[in-house]
Formats: sequence, C-alpha cells, structure tokens
Amino acid sequence: MRVVREEAGLSERRACGLIGMHRGSWRYRRKERNEAALRARLRELAGERPRFGYRRLYIFLRREKTEDGTPRWRVNHKRVYRLYREEGLAMQRRRRKKFRAEARVPLALPTRANEMWTMDYTHDELADGRKFRTLNLMDGYTREALRIEPDTSLPGLRVVRILESLREGRGRPAAIQVDNGTEFTSRVVDQWAYQNQVALHFIERGKPTQNAFIESFNGKFRDECLNQNWFVDLRHAREVIESWRMDYNTVRPHSSLRYLTPEEFAATVAARPAPPRRSSLSTQHGPDRMCRNPGVLTYDWTKNGEQVHRNRQSPDEFQQSGRKDNIQYRLNSQSRYQRRRPVATGQASHKEILHWLCLS
Repeated sequence: MRVVREEAGLSERRACGLIGMHRGSWRYRRKERNEAALRARLRELAGERPRFGYRRLYIFLRREKTEDGTPRWRVNHKRVYRLYREEGLAMQRRRRKKFRAEARVPLALPTRANEMWTMDYTHDELADGRKFRTLNLMDGYTREALRIEPDTSLPGLRVVRILESLREGRGRPAAIQVDNGTEFTSRVVDQWAYQNQVALHFIERGKPTQNAFIESFNGKFRDECLNQNWFVDLRHAREVIESWRMDYNTVRPHSSLRYLTPEEFAATVAARPAPPRRSSLSTQHGPDRMCRNPGVLTYDWTKNGEQVHRNRQSPDEFQQSGRKDNIQYRLNSQSRYQRRRPVATGQASHKEILHWLCLS
C-alpha cells in the first residue's frame, strides 16, 4: 500500500480501490492492552486447580462479576487460550495405552434422573502406608456424585446401608450398573435390589468401557483429588473427599452438561415438564396387536448369562405337559430379574416373534 502510493502518487482512496483493501484495515493501529491483572488472575486460578485446562478456567473467569453485576473480565476463549499458553500453564498430557481395536457398541444413555446409577471402587493409601478404598456412586444422567464413602473395608452389607440411605433421601433408581466385583454380586446386594425392584446391570468381564460414566468419574476423582492431596489419616481423607464432592456438584463445570455444574443441570431438568409415558405395546395398530390371552408364563432364570427358556402354554396345557417352545432368551451377563429381548433359534424375525407372543 505504501509502495503504491509513493511510486504512483495516488491517494489513499484510489490506492485502496486498486488493491482491494478496506480503508479501515489500512488505518487500523493495534491497541496495547494491559493484561497484567488478567494474567495474574489466570495464574491464581490455575494454581488453585492445577488439573483444569483453559476451557474450565475460561468458565471460571466468565463467572466473576463486579459489584454492579457486570462481567469482570471481557474475554473470549481464544484470548484465554493465548494467555494460557504464554504463561506456560498447559497441562502435561499423559499418554494412553494402545489397545487392540475392536467393534464398539454404543452405550445406552439414560433419559431422566434416577433412571440409572453407577458405582465402582477406587483405591489409595494414607501417609502411614495403610490402604483404603472409596465407594463412588453417581447418577448417570445428571452426573451428580451421590456418595463417596472412604474406608478400609467396604463389604456388601456396607454397600446396602449406603444404598438404603440414598433411597430414603433421594428415591430408588430404576437400575444400577456395576462390574462383577464380589461386593456387587453378593447375596445381600442382590436381595436389596430384588426387594426394592431395582435392576442390577452387570457389565462383561474385562470391559470397563461398558460402565463408562463411573470410569470417567473415577479418572477425574483420582486426578483432581487423590493425586493432589496427602491424607494424614482416614478422618482427614473423609473431610477432603467430601469437600471435593461438594465442589464437584456445585462449582466444577461439566463439559458434557454444556459446562453447567451437575446441580445446575439437575435443577433445569427438574423444572422441565415430564414427557408423556408410552406403553411398550401401543394401541395405534389396532386391538389385534395387544395380548388377549397371555396364558401362563414361566421363566428359568440363571445368573451367569446363560440361555433361558420360556414356556408359553394355556392353563390347561400347562398342567398336563411341560413342553418348552422354540423361543430362547439370552442374558448378556446382566441382572437375572430383568427380561431381555427374545432371540429366535430359527429364521423367524423379531416382528414374528412379537406377534406369536402377543396373539393367542
């Protein structure tokens, strides 16, 4: 631009028109910004929460207000990222182990609160070398950390006491997703689930990704709490862990909840009108699609995920013969109290099986 004006002796407007540049772009001069206060506040937040990246630190900066209610920092995420890199606050990424690629199955997502709880154990040690465990429970929909119970021993009876206390204060869940640990497969937990009509979903052995919600929570819990603190004794561990749990539910922004806290997300969900519930067998196809004569249904349940046969006979035939039909049910290492989708042994389709089950 400067060369064109000096060599050809053109005006600013004529030269900008020939080059195709806006006159405002040519006249723009960069303004010096005083970012010392913003840099200091960013370093302070990063010191308080060393395992938070620039996205969550940006949310914390946007939350801060002045006395009159206006935002204290007028920044966007790009500016925060630039300062975050210049100050050398970037976290060191830990390399993940490489595993053999397998076909991935999408995880069934809950659609309401208390539809599915998840729980699992984590391990750590005190300053004197003693080992202790924590029982972590969370809601799979609202991502709320319902309970974190640290102790040296957490058997099945202790798990039942914790679940019972949560049921009295929050209500019972429709299902609880767990692994195949001895505490979760114990008789006391199984009996509590049966009495309260709660389905226990057991994941397949060696596949923790099927319980991804609690595994993700365990990673954050270890990274932000267990690895950042030195526990003197069990009492100190309980105080620090409970303080972190409250901070996780009320202060920490959650990326999968549009950077809302679990408590804020639960409040917005509770304010929504409840969607109408639809029956699994709808009447929109006419009365012929409904079960008119269900007969007598008997089940032979197993606990370890083997095939289950279903008998469907009229009351008179049921008293005389015990013939089993050619319909089988398969449990994929799940709860023995939950009915599963039928799998036909022949060439019949799913609709034909449903038609045979519902029509007499």
